[in-house]
Amino acid sequence: MKRKLSLLSVLLLMMVPVLTACGSGTDKDGLFVTIAAGGQSGVYYPLGGALGKIYEKELKAKSTVQATGASVENINLLDKNRAELAIIMGDAATQAREGTKPFDKKITSFKAVASLYPNFVQIVTTDKAKIEKVEDLKGKRVGVGAPGSGVELNAQAILEAHDMSYDDFKEDFLSYSEAIDGIKNGTVDAAFVTSGLPNPSVTDLETTEKVKVIPIEGKGMKKLKELYPYYSENVIPKGTYGNDKDIKTASIMNLLVVNDKLDDETVYKLTKTMFENIDSVQKSHNAAKEITLETAKDNVPIPFHPGAEKYYKEADTQ
Repeated sequence: MKRKLSLLSVLLLMMVPVLTACGSGTDKDGLFVTIAAGGQSGVYYPLGGALGKIYEKELKAKSTVQATGASVENINLLDKNRAELAIIMGDAATQAREGTKPFDKKITSFKAVASLYPNFVQIVTTDKAKIEKVEDLKGKRVGVGAPGSGVELNAQAILEAHDMSYDDFKEDFLSYSEAIDGIKNGTVDAAFVTSGLPNPSVTDLETTEKVKVIPIEGKGMKKLKELYPYYSENVIPKGTYGNDKDIKTASIMNLLVVNDKLDDETVYKLTKTMFENIDSVQKSHNAAKEITLETAKDNVPIPFHPGAEKYYKEADTQ
């Protein structure tokens, strides 16, 4: 009996760190912040790391940055109280709150802290494919993203806005890096890529091919915004991929969101501390340079947490 009790005690002690890591907010030992980010090769992970370091230094918090599959997984982690903060795309935020694909229920357990930087929808091809507009994808071999990924959801939305579907071409469910490799070796004609600028895979394609990015504009862009208001009109600047002029396209804002179980004062401190140390945030990645207090409330399709709202009202009066 004593042996069994001893073993049980050891197991309980081993579980304490795990339970602590999955907990939310604050306790008598201080602030714990788990940040659900993304893959280590993307923007989300270094951005989450920069935030974690700021909170450790300025708020004496204990922080953890989780490498994840990004938006959908991050929202589910918040919903299960396994993260305090997360970086997600605006479309995923809307889909979660509405309970539409890829979510099988409504998830409203998170709120916005700040608008971060835009992800640009890039339809990438080369001169050899003879594609000038979205409709020219008909009959081609097109990389549409991994199944169920944010890239694929973007591809489906763009096609819908142009009265098209997968029936119009040969779709390949590939990550954008795999799709770009397909363009290199001639097995893919065009690829949907949704990311910050510049995308490393597309930049790599530039070393061997003349890159062409197909514009999203006109009636197609207008219908896209009507169908899905979280899309915005934007441009890929001249020179991004050797392009001699700006290219019109659609973009979706990345958001910093918070578990809505966190109290107002904690979220106020998290928001204030981020913007008081924005230089460190911006240095985490080239795309993060676009994160500013001036644009912190732009293109946010979900409600803000009251703690974040408190900080913005205070900042507006200064």
